[in-house]
Amino acid sequence: MPTFVPRASEVRNQWFLLNAEDQVLGRLASRAAVILMGKHKADYTPFLKTGDHVIVVNAGKVLLTGRKEEQKKYYRHSGYPGGIKEISARQMREEHPERLVENAVRGMLPKNKLGKQLTRRLKVYAGPQHPHDAQQPREMSIGKQDSR
Repeated sequence: MPTFVPRASEVRNQWFLLNAEDQVLGRLASRAAVILMGKHKADYTPFLKTGDHVIVVNAGKVLLTGRKEEQKKYYRHSGYPGGIKEISARQMREEHPERLVENAVRGMLPKNKLGKQLTRRLKVYAGPQHPHDAQQPREMSIGKQDSR
């Protein structure tokens, strides 16, 4: 049986809308990563961009379980000696709530050039409004009934 590899012209991209309100961050991020990679499609190919675009709204209302709000830390480094910066999840939610979701999804994507390209297909907004109405996104639920 020959191996099927879809051509770039054969791949059809859709836009999906995920509402993060009252959703657990990890479950939301894993669902978004699956859609971005294209694992929900029959023509999934690990080394091609067969995935879809994802819009996440209400990122400021995403849930963190347990005591992660205080205990979870995000780190970044300036490149200079002693230049490490630390911020808690609570501070991140107050200052940049969309980065909570962006960091979680980015961590579930491949760590290579393809992962960077897939990250560009993720659009996260802190509130319920988004400027992508022209793409006619399909609303997708994350509940238990929606198991791929």
